[in-house]
Amino acid sequence: MTQWTAFPHAGDYAFDAASVKKSWARLHQGDCEALPGEAAVLQAWVLFHNGEFQAAAQAGLQAGGQGITVANKATSIYANYLEVKEKNRLALFLEVASRAEAQQALDPDNANAWYWQAYALGRYSQGISVAKALAQGLGGKVKQALEQTIRLSPRHAEAHIALATFHAEVIDKVGALIGCMTYGAKKDLGLSLYQAGLQFHSGCAIALMEYANGMLMLEGDKSMAQATALYEQAAAVPAADAAERLGMDMARAGLKD
Repeated sequence: MTQWTAFPHAGDYAFDAASVKKSWARLHQGDCEALPGEAAVLQAWVLFHNGEFQAAAQAGLQAGGQGITVANKATSIYANYLEVKEKNRLALFLEVASRAEAQQALDPDNANAWYWQAYALGRYSQGISVAKALAQGLGGKVKQALEQTIRLSPRHAEAHIALATFHAEVIDKVGALIGCMTYGAKKDLGLSLYQAGLQFHSGCAIALMEYANGMLMLEGDKSMAQATALYEQAAAVPAADAAERLGMDMARAGLKD
């Protein structure tokens, strides 16, 4: 396996099994993942929260079962924030989507099996262009998987945010009328989904940034001041782990642009 780019703040997070268990509710407020009973899966999560994403993915795959979720999250976060080669990023997202779909077949009530498929396909779609992805039918798969995630886990903040972004991206790329008639995308629903996601996980830098970006797509320049305020809020959110640190870094970089 090709060596992944290292987490840029190595050593800043030093979780162990006990501290991950103690902080589990906060660390997984966004994805509602259940605390695993298997020591090997918990150890994979320790690696993830410390920013050892490649090791976490490998450990999750080796553990199997619920460990697949760790592997999918570690791979997705790495691909989104740290992988510099676009070809590799897209390949990793397709890898996650394929694994998550296989996980659904074995465990259809696992909300995060549906979520990580949607996340990976959504990021892949952004990489190849949303318009091209819609033409390939990926939009429907993303929407269906996110709606299923929310049915299975009604307080899944990340799924609410991602589904809101689906509505915003579609309307931004094809317009409100075609977006609604062809893909079921609606501005008001998108905005309400963002608000619900933030209600479930208000201290999430990534969610705040997605909301800001979505507002700009749905409401244009008139929302610039509010979007900037959301980015400022995201940049100031204390990061609970390595993944949240990457989101905070992105928010700070966005404010400099």
